[in-house]
Amino acid sequence: MGRQVFLLAAFLACPLFVAAQSGQDDKVTVTGSIQSDVLIPQEDEKIGTEKYDEWGLTNSYADVHLMSKNVDAGARVEFMRFPLPGYERDFKGWGLANIYAKMHMDKLEITLGNFYEQFGSGFILRTYEERSLGIDNSLLGARVMAKPLKGVTVKALSGWQRRYWSYNSALVSGGDLELNLDQWSQAMQDHGTYITLGASVVNKHEREDDIFVDATHKLKMPENVNAFDVRARVQQGNVSVLAEYAQKTQDPSFDNRYIYRKGNVAMLSASYSKRGMSLLLQAKRSDNMSFRSRRSMNGTSSFLNHLPAFTMDHTYALAALYPYATRPGGEWAYQAELGYQFKRKTFLGGKYGTNLKVNFSHVHAIDRNEATDVPSAYNTNGYGSAFWKWGDGMYYQDLNVQIDKRLTKDFKVNLMYMNQFYNKTVVEGEGGMIHSNIFVADGKYRINNRLTLRGELQYLTTGEDEGDWAFALLELSVLPHFMFTVSDMYNCGESGIHYYQGLITFNTGSHRLQAGYGRTRAGYNCSGGVCRYVPASKGFTLSYNYNF
Repeated sequence: MGRQVFLLAAFLACPLFVAAQSGQDDKVTVTGSIQSDVLIPQEDEKIGTEKYDEWGLTNSYADVHLMSKNVDAGARVEFMRFPLPGYERDFKGWGLANIYAKMHMDKLEITLGNFYEQFGSGFILRTYEERSLGIDNSLLGARVMAKPLKGVTVKALSGWQRRYWSYNSALVSGGDLELNLDQWSQAMQDHGTYITLGASVVNKHEREDDIFVDATHKLKMPENVNAFDVRARVQQGNVSVLAEYAQKTQDPSFDNRYIYRKGNVAMLSASYSKRGMSLLLQAKRSDNMSFRSRRSMNGTSSFLNHLPAFTMDHTYALAALYPYATRPGGEWAYQAELGYQFKRKTFLGGKYGTNLKVNFSHVHAIDRNEATDVPSAYNTNGYGSAFWKWGDGMYYQDLNVQIDKRLTKDFKVNLMYMNQFYNKTVVEGEGGMIHSNIFVADGKYRINNRLTLRGELQYLTTGEDEGDWAFALLELSVLPHFMFTVSDMYNCGESGIHYYQGLITFNTGSHRLQAGYGRTRAGYNCSGGVCRYVPASKGFTLSYNYNF
């Protein structure tokens, strides 16, 4: 009942708040956007497409935001009655998906309705929207943010988490305190020293479910699960260090096979940057940190928190063929990245300079015993785990080197080599370890002030899975309105299938229209360690975006 009250209150508050504000200050700004992605599907047995009764599939969104001096309000309507391939069946539907009213002053902000929030790095709370992954896990309720003193920020919130067209029954409440110590010391600011301390707490109150070990034994579920987070960031000149630790109380769930083990995650990240050079080093250990607003869920829905993958998000097609998804059950993750710019008119820099980037990522299993794999693990802590000890098995490893070089005034190239290990069994359930080498050459040539031609050649070689892959792309930009793209991803090994695409893009003002035709390979679409499976598809596509 409480969720409906909040939604109704937000719905009524939006026009009332804006109307009240417009009486005091007649300047009300209206912004928004429209997005519609359409697929007219065709069957293709060769690539294994699904069969659809509908002639067309679409995901469509319309947002509107009203902003004034002290009051904002907004809403979003979604139409997914016939959703695109890969969007979970529960997403099917249409209606008002998001509505909010916000009052903001110099030191106080109050939001009623749907909102997004992140505490720290998101280890215990991160709600966000990512349409490409089919994620919108906003909270419906109330949030207050205050800055009572200089350098002090306090947040408090409570609400229910959205799951597609409904809301999970668990009430999620939390608070966050952040202190910027440098705001209290002019001497620290004069010496370029900045220190931020933070602490957060989140409570999930979820009614007890009927979870049976066998026909006669039911597990007792905790109604309250608490999570805590502490962090500190120190920046001195060009050096920045972030340390963060989070812990969660007993939270039996589908993800951990209903064991009563506490969860924790620790992260240390250090970076150094100056003109022409940057360095990033970070490590993270997580253990049983799946935190959902509904304990019986699986897949990408109902997550309250986020665990960054510490792997590079690749944009090239073959480099992203085997993307890594964070293992919330536990992992050791490491990442190092070096960026360096060789100066102009040097041996390696040449006439225009050369940019070099080297990235290394490694993800490994944590130490654990085998108790969680047998039925007797129910109603126990499940397993033991030594903090510093590795477990058996590497999950993922990626070493890639990129060179960005302008050869002439009108021609530049980007070259990449990647050596990758991908444990398909861990990430997808079966397939073993896949070792691949990936080569990419990307060139862009400006023909004249109106025409630019870009081309990609990629090759992936592996002795596992489906074998080698090749990819080629040509893209012609015709300023100020058009872009023409053709591409083909070809499996040189097991299947010998071509995944071809042709696209025409038109831009004018705030409008963007794209039409295309081709095949899409079945696989995983990932961002930040969160992945969504996309089934194979073929057909005509149409995409429209408008911002106002």
